Amino acid sequence: MTANRWRKLLGGVAVVVAVIGVGVGLRLVAAPGHFGGGRDTPGGPFKLVNTAGETVTPARWRGRYKLVYFGYTYCPDVCPTALGIISRALDRLDPSVRARIVPVFITVDPARDTRKVMAEYVQHFHPALIGLTGTERQVRRAAEAYNVTHEKVPREEGPYLMDHSALTYLMGPEGAFIRQFPHGMAAKKMAAALRATVKQGAGS
Repeated sequence: MTANRWRKLLGGVAVVVAVIGVGVGLRLVAAPGHFGGGRDTPGGPFKLVNTAGETVTPARWRGRYKLVYFGYTYCPDVCPTALGIISRALDRLDPSVRARIVPVFITVDPARDTRKVMAEYVQHFHPALIGLTGTERQVRRAAEAYNVTHEKVPREEGPYLMDHSALTYLMGPEGAFIRQFPHGMAAKKMAAALRATVKQGAGS
């Protein structure tokens, strides 16, 4: 199945996911401006590994906006829906604007999400999407920096799920937090917000 067909399929289940997601491994942090972990705003240093095996930090993309989402590849619905929305939002942007934004997908399940698994997964979405994994400690520190909660949810039958917060974060060219996008936000609205942010030079 091609990437475009994947995105169309995933977009079609967005409404259903918004209803059932809480029951299958999702913690929605819906209140704007609310962050857990004792930090005022999300963002901060991390050291993770990309699908090429390179160690990366946020400094790698200094000068560009970062669209950051935490999830995992075994997620049955919420994560693919969110990544599909991000992909469609990016496709709505002019190339000059899109080139200023780096979409980043960070796993909260490094035990299963190896570099190979992440590489195969991200190719179903946007070609610019960067998948990051690492050790349990590295992932935990990255999640803490962004106030992302995640917890393993065992099941009597089938593989375990991960309960995790599901916001998408927009970080500025110098790494400062700009805003968050709630789960299920329409790609059209996300694209409009990204376009306005980049053209205004917010966070520079």
